[in-house]
Amino acid sequence: MSTAKFFDERTDQSEVKARIVQKYFYAWANVIMPTAQKNGGRVAYIDLYAGPGRYKDGAASTPLLVLEHAIADPKLASMLVTLLNDSDGNKTSTLQNEIDALPNIGNLKHKPVVSCGEIDEEAEKYFNQVKLVPSFSFIDPFGYKGLSLKIIKGVIKDWGCDCVFFFNYNRINAGIGNQAVADHMDALFGKARADALRAKLPGLSPELREALILEELAAEIKALGGTFVLPFTFRNASGTRTSHKLIFVSKNFKGYAIMKDIMAKESSTEDQGVPSLAYSPADWSMPLLFSLQRPLDQLRASLLTDFAGQELSVAQIYERHSVDTPYVLKNYKEILAALETEGKVTVRSLKGSRRKGTFADHLLVKFPGGGNGE
Repeated sequence: MSTAKFFDERTDQSEVKARIVQKYFYAWANVIMPTAQKNGGRVAYIDLYAGPGRYKDGAASTPLLVLEHAIADPKLASMLVTLLNDSDGNKTSTLQNEIDALPNIGNLKHKPVVSCGEIDEEAEKYFNQVKLVPSFSFIDPFGYKGLSLKIIKGVIKDWGCDCVFFFNYNRINAGIGNQAVADHMDALFGKARADALRAKLPGLSPELREALILEELAAEIKALGGTFVLPFTFRNASGTRTSHKLIFVSKNFKGYAIMKDIMAKESSTEDQGVPSLAYSPADWSMPLLFSLQRPLDQLRASLLTDFAGQELSVAQIYERHSVDTPYVLKNYKEILAALETEGKVTVRSLKGSRRKGTFADHLLVKFPGGGNGE
């Protein structure tokens, strides 16, 4: 599918992707703005593959929706700096016209900047050398050209900077073993990891290939400073294969927790209340496709083992335990409440009385024993 055709057709997946990006931008801006206001007073939305602004059916794509939201929010309108880029001059020209036609576009203190250029080594150098204001970046190439570790590192290196990038799993899975695109794969995984993948992937099942590719990508991103990496998976129409992923990168747990809640709500299935962090059109018609792994039972056992003999707040438990798992805060509160009812943990509050049946973030949970003199 060409990029032009992508903007012709608005699929369920593209709508889910757009909602995830927009919801996070709004939540991120609300968290970041109070601090940013004291340090220069600007926050940024950066879209490196912005497209023409609208699908052929007239629906606005993410850049226009972000601008419309900012126009309607006086505080954000006074602080938002927008950088929108595309390599196709026809698209940027159309996008500029669409922006100019937005009602009350003059409400924005900083006029959106629309640029036309390839995301290449010059762009990598720019983002790695320039100190960014707090920014949320969306990197959504069609395929893998222009998606590199250096770009990701550049857009997350400064305070308050998070990013989401589109990971075309189908094309990358096929490209890892293809020498013709070896440079692109090396740019995305780092040469050492790309070589390791080329050696390990042959002969693996599709499920193990996917797990290993994601594991290596996340490890490389963490090595360059992206402390928290959270993928959201899109599957094909039959629900049998992964088509692409949306991958969120942040240096801050609060951002990670916010994005996980957003992705949880966009998941098409859940098991015992634990979200799949995946969307598949097939999930609505074939619910048994999502295997019943009883993940809450696994969480319960893990908490009793991992925190044996310790006393921590609910918030501390969530931050220390939930990273790189599908569990959201409500899953932890449900299990902790059950453990308290069964007398497996004790709970106390340092803030006076506690309303019956509630499990506030500040409550302290004491786990039994540990044994072996721990």
